[in-house]
Amino acid sequence: MQFFPTHKLIFLSALAFFFAGSACVEPIHPYSAIAPGEWRAVLYIDPNKSITPGIQDRSGERQNLHEQNDIGILPFVFDVKYTNDTSWYIEIHNGEERIPIRDISLGRTRSEASPTLKMEFDIYDSHIEALVKEDIMQGHFVVRAKENYRIPFAAFHGKEGRFIRSVDIENRSDFNGRWEVIFSPDTEDEYRAIGEFKQEGHLVTGTFLTETGDYRYLEGIAEGNKLWLSVFDGAHAFLFHAKENADGSIQGIFRSGKHYQTSWIGNRNNKVKLKSPDSLSQAIVEQFSLTLPDHEGVETSFPAPDLNGIKILQIMGTWCPNCKDETEFLIEYLNNNPDLPLHIVSVAFERYSQKELALASLARYKDKLNIPYPIFYGGLSKKSAASEILPMLDKVISYPTMVFLDKNNRVRRVHTGFAGPATSEYEDFVNDFDEFVKSLASE
Repeated sequence: MQFFPTHKLIFLSALAFFFAGSACVEPIHPYSAIAPGEWRAVLYIDPNKSITPGIQDRSGERQNLHEQNDIGILPFVFDVKYTNDTSWYIEIHNGEERIPIRDISLGRTRSEASPTLKMEFDIYDSHIEALVKEDIMQGHFVVRAKENYRIPFAAFHGKEGRFIRSVDIENRSDFNGRWEVIFSPDTEDEYRAIGEFKQEGHLVTGTFLTETGDYRYLEGIAEGNKLWLSVFDGAHAFLFHAKENADGSIQGIFRSGKHYQTSWIGNRNNKVKLKSPDSLSQAIVEQFSLTLPDHEGVETSFPAPDLNGIKILQIMGTWCPNCKDETEFLIEYLNNNPDLPLHIVSVAFERYSQKELALASLARYKDKLNIPYPIFYGGLSKKSAASEILPMLDKVISYPTMVFLDKNNRVRRVHTGFAGPATSEYEDFVNDFDEFVKSLASE
């Protein structure tokens, strides 16, 4: 399969016109590439429900699964936006967040007359590839770092709304507020969370905070006594479904990608809190040193002997959206405080088992986010592997985690997880971070 940058599409169109051999041929659409405006997309995350439009199932029946809400179908919305007659990009919507995707190619296979679109999420080393037929796309979401990880994908131009509105859309429960949530209740994998939901009419936005991070910008609807929420950002592919019980509690299902599924329960509680992120992991030595390869494979030490000032070691992975949120915060903080004696180094744990592929991910990540500090390679993205590489901590339970060192290279704080900009706690984190760093600088 060969792909062409979108700016070459006029040339392709001219060729198609030439070979058609008729001056009467007119373009089907008045645009140069993909139809502009809103598209409703779906990921068929249940293998038993991967029936895409126009494709028959084994019984020979056609099912329009994209026209209903279902726990096996993860919907999201994107816009195709033209900046001029030939230049365009895609913008994905998740609540208040807008994610512009500009690394897009169009091509044609020898067996297909219709164009094939490839949409790259280069930060996360994933992509969507789809055949475009008029106002429908069909293809797959692919995560390259996971073996054979492909989720069927479809998108429909002009379809409004993320979730399908039913007849019960006006007769709905109120999910607005703060909820005390337990995921995987009564199992060894049980963990606590806080649900923060904002409801305006039938539209619902919000997130879940956990002790290891948040689930970023969720968006969905309330219909009858049911709640639907989803997010897709090129890494997260999350779907939440719940219903309100007679006692006001809620219970539901959480699905992540095509493999993970668990249950969850919630009760309204405006005062619920999680453990302090500074209490979850502890340093078991006061001082330490690391020598690891950087993103270019060069063995480098931290803290460097000639590095004066405050230091932060960020434990992260390029595949992790919470890590990206934290990285963007750190970059912005450095830019806003150029005179502060603050030095940051990241150590990344990656999904690729091949070191060269992992280092390529780090180099791409550093370049795309314009990260001004080094990224070390720690190994595979297993928390046990991170604990082995970082023995100065009693445990590593989350990507990301930040280790703060003072001017004398003594560990002063270990901050687990990240309450990002989708949460109500982000502003408190920003203020506390600034106050703590400046207190270390003044010592």
